[in-house]
Amino acid sequence: MTTRGETLQLATRGSDLALRQAATVRDSLSSRRLAVELVEVETTGDQIRDELIHRLGKTGAFVRSLDEKVLDGELDAAVHSMKDMPTERPERLVVAAVPERAAAEDVLVTPDGRSLDELPEGATVGTSSLRRKAQLLAERDDLTVEPLRGNVDTRLAKLLAPSLQQEHQERHEAEEEQTDDTEESDTDEEEEHPYDRTVEEWFDDLTEFERRAMERDPDVEYDAIVLAKAGLHRAGLTRYVGMSDLDPDRFVPAPGQGALAVTAVDGDLALDIKDRLDDPQTRVETTVERTILEELGGGCVAPIGVHAHLEGGVVHTRVRVLSQDGTEEVSVGRDIPAEYHIDAAQDLAAELAEQGADDLIAEAKRDSTGADDDASTAREEDEE
Repeated sequence: MTTRGETLQLATRGSDLALRQAATVRDSLSSRRLAVELVEVETTGDQIRDELIHRLGKTGAFVRSLDEKVLDGELDAAVHSMKDMPTERPERLVVAAVPERAAAEDVLVTPDGRSLDELPEGATVGTSSLRRKAQLLAERDDLTVEPLRGNVDTRLAKLLAPSLQQEHQERHEAEEEQTDDTEESDTDEEEEHPYDRTVEEWFDDLTEFERRAMERDPDVEYDAIVLAKAGLHRAGLTRYVGMSDLDPDRFVPAPGQGALAVTAVDGDLALDIKDRLDDPQTRVETTVERTILEELGGGCVAPIGVHAHLEGGVVHTRVRVLSQDGTEEVSVGRDIPAEYHIDAAQDLAAELAEQGADDLIAEAKRDSTGADDDASTAREEDEE
């Protein structure tokens, strides 16, 4: 184990996004005079890439393997996306620090930046989340919502592949037509090229990400996809797509979305990490969100959105529990006192349960048993 003055070994998943997130934690701790080394750990969720998250058992398919390394003393701490973490954790393990939160909301991502209202009737939207699917259908029941697997860059590549392939085809056909016209012309006058660059020049200017995307043969052609805004920004991929923010009052984010968590064994090291890294506002907000989720017991199989924002002495809290098809819901917006935020969050969850949230969650759990791949969600990596 690390002692003061030594390098802290921080467990992280090996995906590009996870490494970027862990790097922000490393840099923050390093700036506060704590040397950190990132150690990649493969998780159960990484090993079963195409399995639905709820079929992996309890939540935490991307968390447990990292925390086991910490509990066994092999590594000092682990960094997670907060929304991936199960509400239950081993007795000796604590959330040592919750760094300052990034944006919590979801965004609609399209090749050209269209909003949800601007999508054509019957548009196909990809998402990896039951919550997002239910909220999309509640807003627009004409949409076709299809599962979308993979990490952030894979999902973006699936969205962009058809438009890149179409542009390549159109440029190629135009270039061939221009060549044929030139050969048939009786004059030496050069024909004007319909594009500003040749196909070869256009292809050479594509980034490596765009080339990989163009080589894909996606099973589904998506008009749009929904992602966590924080994950998209952390992945550094915003320049490839257009984004339209989804109102967090209607499209209520997942509990903990946009936040990271550093876990460690309860003790001096955990306190040291907390002193250096913990953000009090984010700690209160995510505690409210996760307390409500824990009290409702929805886990990852029910469409539950919870968003809390601390302002002054109150926590503005919005909760939305839906049926999987988005036709039924129980929702509430409430200002709860920051001084008693845990007790108030528990009371709010109990009120929601009495209003029918328990019934919707129980129905979602029944529906998830034996559901096929197309009926539910893939991993939601942030994801964010």
